[in-house]
Amino acid sequence: MNPRLFACTALALAFAAPISAAESQDNTIDLAAAQKRADATVAQMSAQEKTVITHGIMPLPGGGPKVDIPKDAIIGAGYVAGIERLGIPALRETDASLGVTWVSGARGDWATALPSAVSQAASWNPALIRRGGAMIGAEARAKGFNVLLAGGVNLARDPRNGRTFEYFSEDPLLSGVLAGAAIRGVQSNHVISTIKHFALNGQETGRKYVDVKIAPGAAHESDLLAFQIGIEQGQPASVMCAYNRVHGAQACDSDWLLNKVLKQEWGYKGFVMSDWGAVPSIQTAINGLDHQSGEQLDPGVFFGSQIAGKAAADKAWSARLDDMNRRILTAIYAAGLDKYPAPPGGAIDWDAHALVAEDVAKQGIVLLKNEGGVLPLARTAKSIAVIGGYADGGVLSGAGSSQVMGKGGPAVKLPVAGSGIWAGFISESYHRSSPMAAIKAQAPGATVLYRQGQYIKDAAELAARSEVAVVFATQWMTEGLDVPDLSLPRGQDALIEAVAAANPNTIVVLETGGPVKMPWLGKVKAVVEAWYSGARGGEALASVLFGDTNPSGRLPVSFPADESQLPRPRLDGSDWVEPDFGGNPKGGKDNLPTDYDIEGSDIGYRWYARTGAKPLFPFGYGLSYTTFTQEKPAVKGLSASVTVTNTGQRAGADVVQLYLISRAGENKRRLVGFGRVELAPGASRKVAMTIDARLLADWKDGGWTVPAGDYAFAVGSDAEHLGAAVSVKMKSRRWKD
Repeated sequence: MNPRLFACTALALAFAAPISAAESQDNTIDLAAAQKRADATVAQMSAQEKTVITHGIMPLPGGGPKVDIPKDAIIGAGYVAGIERLGIPALRETDASLGVTWVSGARGDWATALPSAVSQAASWNPALIRRGGAMIGAEARAKGFNVLLAGGVNLARDPRNGRTFEYFSEDPLLSGVLAGAAIRGVQSNHVISTIKHFALNGQETGRKYVDVKIAPGAAHESDLLAFQIGIEQGQPASVMCAYNRVHGAQACDSDWLLNKVLKQEWGYKGFVMSDWGAVPSIQTAINGLDHQSGEQLDPGVFFGSQIAGKAAADKAWSARLDDMNRRILTAIYAAGLDKYPAPPGGAIDWDAHALVAEDVAKQGIVLLKNEGGVLPLARTAKSIAVIGGYADGGVLSGAGSSQVMGKGGPAVKLPVAGSGIWAGFISESYHRSSPMAAIKAQAPGATVLYRQGQYIKDAAELAARSEVAVVFATQWMTEGLDVPDLSLPRGQDALIEAVAAANPNTIVVLETGGPVKMPWLGKVKAVVEAWYSGARGGEALASVLFGDTNPSGRLPVSFPADESQLPRPRLDGSDWVEPDFGGNPKGGKDNLPTDYDIEGSDIGYRWYARTGAKPLFPFGYGLSYTTFTQEKPAVKGLSASVTVTNTGQRAGADVVQLYLISRAGENKRRLVGFGRVELAPGASRKVAMTIDARLLADWKDGGWTVPAGDYAFAVGSDAEHLGAAVSVKMKSRRWKD
């Protein structure tokens, strides 16, 4: 049996957004082939040259301890000097997964913002995600960058995590497949992509002091499997390690993660770069770290003269230094950085890129409720009240190192931290894509009026004299800070209650980084989850509200009814860690034990299946303006197919979700296959999937084991609502990666 089988959609599936011939080519890089050339270069390097590409600075004015910024650097996340004698180019690095970041406007330019990663994941569309990756990789290259710090694949173990919006989902298959697609897109531009943050990076509270406890089997079946699939499918040239600790060691200093799992078990041939300020000592080199990034944020520059001295005195250190260089060069050659230089000033097709961002936003919008068919809205509406969320100006964006901004910067910017070097990184900012303007364009004959909602009485009075009220509710998230709970801040729940009492046709649009509670759910007619919708979010949302786009998004994360349903109802460290972008404690402690063995590999929907609790909205949930039927799955060995029919009156897209529901007499709930399909009214199509055997297996004693017995599979409209089961007998199998 081939253990490296991936659940994927049939190649014949039709996706909403067309892909050009160039985009459709397989541009997966070949790290193994590049390694031979890297070996030859290492053999030519002098001792002094061997410590040039192993460390780099953050070339950002005011971004921490002062450094001299070389003339050939670009303001951004990182710079690593090249070696001209050997034809090794400098590395110019930029954040992040959602586009070329704004760095508080320090560079004086702009970029196209993709919707948040969780929004992208709601499309369940790898081809679309690849297009998005190709778009942001093209902009990075045009600006002169050759490394994009993209590929966030950490699983959403806790929806309060401030970086939930930067990651794809709570499921290892969905996250891994989508991360792989995004990385392929980025690297198709001869730009290195990372995959990050390796690994088990589940919260921002005290992020440098969270010490994760988890059994190796549970880790391999969840977070590590997401990374493994993402690496196999995307072939990222670099892995970025995380801030948190795992089993007592910093992730960037973890022999278990970096050497034993990544390099030995998985045979990864690229290089491991540190996160910025995540290197505690020179010993990290022995434990598997290959490159020190943003070195001025660490206690010292360990991978320069310090490691040179170690290498000169000790053969083991010398061999390790050679390997570090070999891995970095392998990445450079595999991505073609030396053959295809990326000088600044390249052309960018801004209109085409905006349309990519809009397509991603449209497919990621999830319709959660639509009582009485209140949506889509009629263009003949006479009056529409638009309330809250700065919807007259723009759409919300997540903050931190992933912050992207278009031309002119934010439409609205609210300071969160009033001073200090990180204040600009954690401001609440809104993209210049006004939902209100887009609504007006869709209903030109309507009177469309706006209230911000600070005064609830005023907003309710406007709603009462309008045919329809659309309330925009926001939940701002940022790197460096977790949200304390899943409520909507600033009294927005009370605002929604009042508007719904005043107008029976109240629609709530959620602009959130992840799940939120909805105490008002039974009092409103419709709920639309728009996430952080990027550069053209306003236009995408209006297209869904008025029916130009049939909503097809499906939740990539479960929405809890409240925090009591979570494995850790109280966020670890929330009682003593003051919010701080750097993740530093303020309570005199330097360790924050976090027990992931509570849920183990049963994250999200798997946890609900195990506990019997019912979430507010389950993983995979989403409504449409049409209806679909999915036939009983046909499963033979590791192959499966499902026929889908559009039984409604509108064209639309459905997402097939195939779950393992029992194994050898034991109840399970694991997504083992998925496929998105576009269908005209009355049309049918068969969706074919190949099941990754690891999703049926347990990881123990250094390998994967599939126990013998009956395996039951079912197709669901989501993880809670499943159709008839199909049972297949499986033989016992065991293998190692």
